[in-house]
Amino acid sequence: MTAFANATLMITGGTGSFGNTVLKHFLATDIGQIRIFSRDEKKQDDMRHELQAKYPDYAAKVKFFIGDVRNPQSVKDAMHGVDYVFHAAALKQVPSCEFFPMEAVRTNIIGTDNMLHAAMECGVKRVVCLSTDKAAYPINAMGISKAMMEHVIYANARVSAEQGGPVICCTRYGNVMCSRGSVIPLFVEQIEAGQPLTVTDPNMTRFLMNLDESVDLVKFAFEHANPGDLFVQKADACTIGDLAEAVQQLFGHTDVRIIGTRHGEKLYETLMTSEERLRSEDMGHYYRVAADNRDLNYDKFVVHGEVHTDAGESYTSHNTNRLDVEGTVKKLLTTEYIQEKLAEKQK
Repeated sequence: MTAFANATLMITGGTGSFGNTVLKHFLATDIGQIRIFSRDEKKQDDMRHELQAKYPDYAAKVKFFIGDVRNPQSVKDAMHGVDYVFHAAALKQVPSCEFFPMEAVRTNIIGTDNMLHAAMECGVKRVVCLSTDKAAYPINAMGISKAMMEHVIYANARVSAEQGGPVICCTRYGNVMCSRGSVIPLFVEQIEAGQPLTVTDPNMTRFLMNLDESVDLVKFAFEHANPGDLFVQKADACTIGDLAEAVQQLFGHTDVRIIGTRHGEKLYETLMTSEERLRSEDMGHYYRVAADNRDLNYDKFVVHGEVHTDAGESYTSHNTNRLDVEGTVKKLLTTEYIQEKLAEKQK
């Protein structure tokens, strides 16, 4: 028996890469029901048929709900009877959010607030929200919207704890390898088509995490969170240049074309700011950043307390463990997408 035994789990944005990986982890367990909440009926229908074909003994555990986190009533309608929520619904593409920032606001910020209020009203026990390294020291619309989303999470977590509502926490991670819209599938497609690899900046660094690790991080947060906690995985990183070379070693070499950074991109990503490290706890494979539970009466903290402001450097893709090309190849081989693509190549 586990914490999920006979329980109902709802995944917002559940037809995405994360939702599909959660199903792989949970379908054959003693979980009672998994609710997939999203706004794309075509993706839901594809997912339904794939489950029926691949997992006929477990497909009935999965229920599909059409809705949008922007619509509070649709979220609430799907939330009744839910025990736990993994909140993955978001606009994640940096360039599209840069051109349509209000869409990012409506989904990432307001949509998260809608979801959390529904969870509090419907008696949900625990909520784990998914954020991104781009929320730390954000410079683009997507990162800014996710940073505001995190503050909405922390504010609601405080209120929920005071009212005896669900434990609300957050996870933050870097690029998930081979997730929908990410660069690795693009590189593979370009090689297969005999086209040059389009590399933004070879010296740019990015964290590397596979989809299974993203689910493991959410499960760890679920098991260990206090209200308002933020969880970060200690992650490897590599340069975009080494990533391109690693993909070419696996699938064949082609020309590389440097196209320059896209709208809103950073040279490196930050998973934990120096300010957050002040209240972080090293938990082995993960960091827990405790919630800032001060109230608006600052006198008792400043006049009567001790001031701490310097925490050293941030935790970034520039100063974490840096993989070389060989290490990046090994990391790529842990992903299901790369394994399947290599199997196709060998046929």
